Amino acid sequence: MQKGLQLYFTTVLSLVTSLDLSGNNLSGEIPEELTKLRMPQNIGAIGQLESLDLSENNLSGRIPSSISALNFLSHLNLSYNDFSGRIPSGSQLGTFTDPSIYAGNPRLCGPPLSEKCPDDAASEIPTEASQEEDADEDEYGIIWFFVGWAPGFVVGFWGFIGTVMIDRRRRIRYIQFLDMICSWFLHR
Repeated sequence: MQKGLQLYFTTVLSLVTSLDLSGNNLSGEIPEELTKLRMPQNIGAIGQLESLDLSENNLSGRIPSSISALNFLSHLNLSYNDFSGRIPSGSQLGTFTDPSIYAGNPRLCGPPLSEKCPDDAASEIPTEASQEEDADEDEYGIIWFFVGWAPGFVVGFWGFIGTVMIDRRRRIRYIQFLDMICSWFLHR
């Protein structure tokens, strides 16, 4: 039953747009028999899926990375299960920033949750060498900005001002050119 219509699906999975199995006391990994797909690896094969609610079950294991292939997914709720590991990232999953859709899964980690994954800790500890390297890059970036900016300003600004303001003929032509452009815009 969806949106007041009772729909029956047999083998035409491309027509399925909503899947709500919340509160069914399902346990273990996401069953392979579900929708006759090999799940959890192939959940992305339900290409038109817009809503997926597997909340309040006892599902375990990792959230399949193929879930990021669900390009039309606009509602997701995987809360209160026993999922573990890093929350997959990718195209559509990046739009789900509400941590409550993963609530009640104490062994999940990664964005949008505040819990960092164990393998994140090693990659986030800055070493002394990397900090020095970052400082050097910042210092050289500022220097090269001014090295490029100063001559550009001098040549661009003073080159224009010098040629237009010093030479009377060029100044008159420039003012006539501006007048012609203004007249063209006003008469359009």
